[in-house]
Amino acid sequence: MSKYCLYHFSLRKLPGLFFMCLFLNGSLVAQDSIVDAYKVFVKSFVAEKNTLFHHIDQKLSPYKADTTKMRYLIEKSAAENYPEAQSYALNMLGIYYRNISNYDEAIGLHLDALNQAKLCGNINLEVISYNMLGVVYRRLDLIRTALDYHKQALDLAESAPNPNEDLKASIAVSQNSMGNIYLVLKQYDMALSLFQKSVLIETELNNKLGLAINHQNIGYALEEKGKLDEALRNYNMSLSHNEEINSSVGKVICYNSIGKIYIKKGQYKEAFSLIKQAMEMALQLGDQFYIATSYNNLGWAQLNMNQLEDAQNSLDQALKIAQEYNLKSSEIEAFAHLSELHSKKQNYKLAFEYYKKSQNLDKILTNDRNIQYVNDLILKYESEKKNNQIKALASENEIVKLKLSQSKKLYLFGLGSLLLLIAILYILYRQRKLKDEKKIITLEQDMLRNQMNPHFIFNALNSIKLYIVNNEKENAVFYLNKFSKLIRKTLVASTEKDISLKEELETMSLYMNIENIRFSNEINYTVSVDKTIDTSLVKVPSLILQPFLENAIWHGLSTKKGQKNITLKVENKHPGFVTIKITDNGVGRKVSAEIKSKKSLNRKSVGIALTKERLENFSKHFTANYKLEIIDLYKDNVPIGTQVVLKIPTTKTVLKTA
Repeated sequence: MSKYCLYHFSLRKLPGLFFMCLFLNGSLVAQDSIVDAYKVFVKSFVAEKNTLFHHIDQKLSPYKADTTKMRYLIEKSAAENYPEAQSYALNMLGIYYRNISNYDEAIGLHLDALNQAKLCGNINLEVISYNMLGVVYRRLDLIRTALDYHKQALDLAESAPNPNEDLKASIAVSQNSMGNIYLVLKQYDMALSLFQKSVLIETELNNKLGLAINHQNIGYALEEKGKLDEALRNYNMSLSHNEEINSSVGKVICYNSIGKIYIKKGQYKEAFSLIKQAMEMALQLGDQFYIATSYNNLGWAQLNMNQLEDAQNSLDQALKIAQEYNLKSSEIEAFAHLSELHSKKQNYKLAFEYYKKSQNLDKILTNDRNIQYVNDLILKYESEKKNNQIKALASENEIVKLKLSQSKKLYLFGLGSLLLLIAILYILYRQRKLKDEKKIITLEQDMLRNQMNPHFIFNALNSIKLYIVNNEKENAVFYLNKFSKLIRKTLVASTEKDISLKEELETMSLYMNIENIRFSNEINYTVSVDKTIDTSLVKVPSLILQPFLENAIWHGLSTKKGQKNITLKVENKHPGFVTIKITDNGVGRKVSAEIKSKKSLNRKSVGIALTKERLENFSKHFTANYKLEIIDLYKDNVPIGTQVVLKIPTTKTVLKTA
């Protein structure tokens, strides 16, 4: 175990002993290298015991990059019971280890810093520690953990009634960091919203570093949205701020970003020159994250300049670093560029393998569960924020009341008014709910009337009667049995808002059997279901397919000569949806409309309109809305039928309510 690991272990595992045995070996030796002037400064600084972050940072800023001096400060602060200084120094050491890509050490240090901040109840330092943990996990592409830490930082900072400059700065950092996570998840509009909020705070604080970071991130979001000129303008603004504060890391980031824009614009030589500068600076810094990024971009530029061997070397180096330090985003980018490179070399098999690796890894980072988690967290955050605002307003209102009067009558009047308001709001809520319920009931009743219209019942019974008259007992019994089953299923379905797709398909088969009697069983009705779909688990509105089948029969096939076909396919091609396709080989909608217009009596069809309303109401409980498309089929400009494509959502959500 290294000297520093011994310290790291003792701080987290033995808080009671704290620093008693901390530097028995390495730390005492390290003190020999500390100059006397710094020892005198630390003694004076620890004696003052400043608690405000910006005071601590102002005093320690010249030394915070020196790990030996920070360790010395930790030891002396522990001896004098000064946890604020310990928290600050631990975070500075964490940043150092993060920048050399030793993420496990960095996480441990930031957790120790958080514990010290909690020990002294310093909100500023707690917020900073949470944000630092979020940054490390973001580097590791552990999105959910990073988002949790940044949200904890933001919630804690915003909980202060009158945030000082330190807390405002932390709020800006949290907003920026959460925006970065949305970038990884490709939620660019949400990211831009947070970056712009952060820019307002950083402008108020005149924080050049914060402005540089935000303009860089805004540029990235705009670049991903295809707005290259706007992105380039923001990258140059970021570079200007970084040059003003002489930030080497900032320059590396900006050179890489501007270089990527040049590549996309076809200015490969300019891109190569900038990225080369970024590479040299990144190697001096020793930050593997930016070294991997620079190698990726260098390889991409060389690839576009047809320097294929140089590109291969650069991209192989980027991939090696990304895999060694678990940098998933850089690994995805390296795979993508290597795929393009091998495609240029006409090695298509290897190109396809790299492409699959890139896509599979990208799906892991931006899977639906992560996106849903982000959406849930946004809703929770906004809800908590509004609740806190309401609580704050209620508290202020109570204080004003107490100051104005202690009168019992005023108190009772206020209480009575509040109760009246609650009663009114409750009545309005109940009325709205009853109105919605009434609408749903009306829809279901209309649906039942539409499915069980007298024409259908009369025609079905007439057809069965004909079998009886012709003494075709077996057919009469067979179809009468099916008719009774259909009536029973229709009545049962009308009492339920939704049923399983399996039951719906069975009911539709019965319906088609009855309707087919009138066509002398000439209609070929076939059903196929994707093997990956368990129809007993998929829920659909009851009797939702009947209007489409009815239209196919009476508008498509009733006037068609020759073979009559209807196919119903259930597919699983789109995540979050089950797709149902109903295809007929009828005369098509245009010819059907012409035939209908020539009839002396036309019955207005409301089936499709009711179906759309029911689907709209059904979709309120899901993450996505239903999709309905009716396609006219042609061959050599001659209509050959109609296809209905219905996509019914299957993924439920808590974001929507009925």
